[in-house]
Amino acid sequence: MQSRGSNARFSGMGTRSPISSLMLAMFATMASFYVAGRLWQDAQNRVYLTKELDRITGQGHSAISVDDTLKIIECREQRKKLSALEMELAAARQEGFISKQSSDMKRTNEKGPVIVIGIFTRFGRKNERDAIRKAWMSTGAALKKMEEEKGIVARFVIGRSANRGDGLDRSIDSENSQTNDFFILENHVEAPEELPMKTKLFFAHAADSWTADFYAKVNDNVFVNLDSLGNTLASYLNVPRVYIGCMKSGEVFSEKGQKWYEPDWWKFGDGKTYFRHASTELFVISQALARYISINRSLLRTYAHDDVSVGSWFIGADVKHVDERKFCCSSWSSGAICSGV
Repeated sequence: MQSRGSNARFSGMGTRSPISSLMLAMFATMASFYVAGRLWQDAQNRVYLTKELDRITGQGHSAISVDDTLKIIECREQRKKLSALEMELAAARQEGFISKQSSDMKRTNEKGPVIVIGIFTRFGRKNERDAIRKAWMSTGAALKKMEEEKGIVARFVIGRSANRGDGLDRSIDSENSQTNDFFILENHVEAPEELPMKTKLFFAHAADSWTADFYAKVNDNVFVNLDSLGNTLASYLNVPRVYIGCMKSGEVFSEKGQKWYEPDWWKFGDGKTYFRHASTELFVISQALARYISINRSLLRTYAHDDVSVGSWFIGADVKHVDERKFCCSSWSSGAICSGV
């Protein structure tokens, strides 16, 4: 019985198989037509969209290939890089790191002065300042004429008293109200041990205040021959980074109590000798170096002496050191630029 029932079931399944196959074939055929219709419709849509895109963009049938698109993108990137470089170059010119060409030492107000001279002075030295005003700096209208016609700006450089607003400060303010020839470092305390910091602040603030070809530091006991100074500097106008002075070296004193004691003596090696640097009486730096000091004022280290400090800022930079013997102020010889008094 079981055998017969089983055979009947298998027999019934066999009789339904042709019908199922036919239905499956019909379903497959209909699905094929449906898929083909959708593909054809999608193809038509793509053709239509392509034509519309060509019509809107005005490209017509000249579609841009993938390679051309990549070239356009690369070209745009190069254009961006070029624009960025042009902006950096313009900024470098503005900051003074590109040399300016000039044929003479005379300038108009629009171009800025040729040189800014900072005459370092202290409290209680009015007599020395008056001597300089009479000898070579001038006052009033003559000082203004020197700035406009020769492009030479000269100012006495001084800080403020440790007791801000005391009699020392008031005496300087009173003198300045009459002469108008001071460059006061408002945030600097005037003290002998702070001279290196004073020097750094002068160059930084002078570079911020005037766009000059050169910046000079001179002591208030030095007389300067301005004509000789101008003739000497004219030959260095095309040197972008120049440091001019009476170059010297010397012993590093490592014992406390000595006059020229250097607390950081160990940094100068076993030989205990300073690197070459310009004497403090008078030296000149170019615009790019003054800008360098201004930008890096918070990073530049100062040592016990101002002349050594300045030399240390340039020893590792691409700077032309000029040992100009005319800047040696020990005596007023023929052709000398300065003389100590």
